[in-house]
Amino acid sequence: MKFLHLVWRNLMRKKARTTLTVLSIFIAFVLYGALVAVKTAFGVGVELAGLDRLVTIHKISLIQPLPESYGRKILAIDGVSKVAHANWFGGVYQDPKNYFAQFAVDPGYLEIYPEIRMPPEQREAWLNDRTGALVGRQTAERFDWKVGDRIPLQGTIWRTPDDSAWEFTIRGIYDADKGFDTTNFFFHHEYLTETTGIEGIVGWYTLQIEDPDRSAAIAGEVDQLFANSPAETKTSTEKAFAQGFANQIGNIGQIVQGVLAVVFFTLLLVAGNTMALSVRERLNELGVLKTLGFSDTRVMLLVLAESFLITFVGGGIGLAVVTWLTRSFDLGGAMLPTLYLPWNAVWIGIALLAFTAFAAGAIPALQAQRLTIVDALRRT
Repeated sequence: MKFLHLVWRNLMRKKARTTLTVLSIFIAFVLYGALVAVKTAFGVGVELAGLDRLVTIHKISLIQPLPESYGRKILAIDGVSKVAHANWFGGVYQDPKNYFAQFAVDPGYLEIYPEIRMPPEQREAWLNDRTGALVGRQTAERFDWKVGDRIPLQGTIWRTPDDSAWEFTIRGIYDADKGFDTTNFFFHHEYLTETTGIEGIVGWYTLQIEDPDRSAAIAGEVDQLFANSPAETKTSTEKAFAQGFANQIGNIGQIVQGVLAVVFFTLLLVAGNTMALSVRERLNELGVLKTLGFSDTRVMLLVLAESFLITFVGGGIGLAVVTWLTRSFDLGGAMLPTLYLPWNAVWIGIALLAFTAFAAGAIPALQAQRLTIVDALRRT
């Protein structure tokens, strides 16, 4: 920009005020990025849920088991292509604080979830090992686990007959695209039933359907099939199932929006006040610029440029810092493994930067445009 040095010199007139304003904008956009990342972490399961997947649980509660025989009956329903079941395990590795999710699943689980990626030889090794386990990349790196390691887990819900630790052999370490949980631990449901002697029950079913448009109708057929049975079911889309989990801790989206609304309202007051003071303190200088031949529009654009520069320096650095931190480091740990700032949120943040800069500088810029040379030079 031809007059960038002039804009910069005007901002440096009051270094302390400019620095504090930049710092305020920086903190505001760091807070924006952090809150959106948290919202993403809580809702990523909802966003990534497959459109062609349904989840069937016990009608009373997720913790109530379902008969394993339901699987064959569900698969016989027209439109259902695959069915897999899973159980929550809830074991402890060395210390209760070493939390990560563990599931006993049947082999068909991998077919329904193509998001789970690993070398073919590892997949085959897991399928052929009754005590084999698949572990997500994050958990493997957290505990420095490698393929072939023997991992003991102390059961809390499911216990061995002599109350000894469960022994698993890691046969595969899976990866996934950013946003899919790579902290899980999967092992064979067959190992669970053989060890405990508790057969014939599962935690929930995941169904893959041929036509997502028929999801509501198929869900109704499944529930109708087991109506008035000792274990009635509740079937919903995977997205609705994931949303139910997210809503248990409150509407994160509304909380984030409420906090951000307050933050940006305050930010507008701070930035707007800075620009108003900056223009008011140098009205005579603006008059001199107009005397030298600067048009009203050019003077207005110079004031707007100051607002955009101060906003994009503070907010841009804030967005860049949050994006780098959340994508380079595991800040969420095991509790929020998908804590990151998505790129669409970065672009929204840039749009908010532009809006904030324009809103904060619009009124001072218009005042500068309408200022006459006589009025400007008359003021001191």
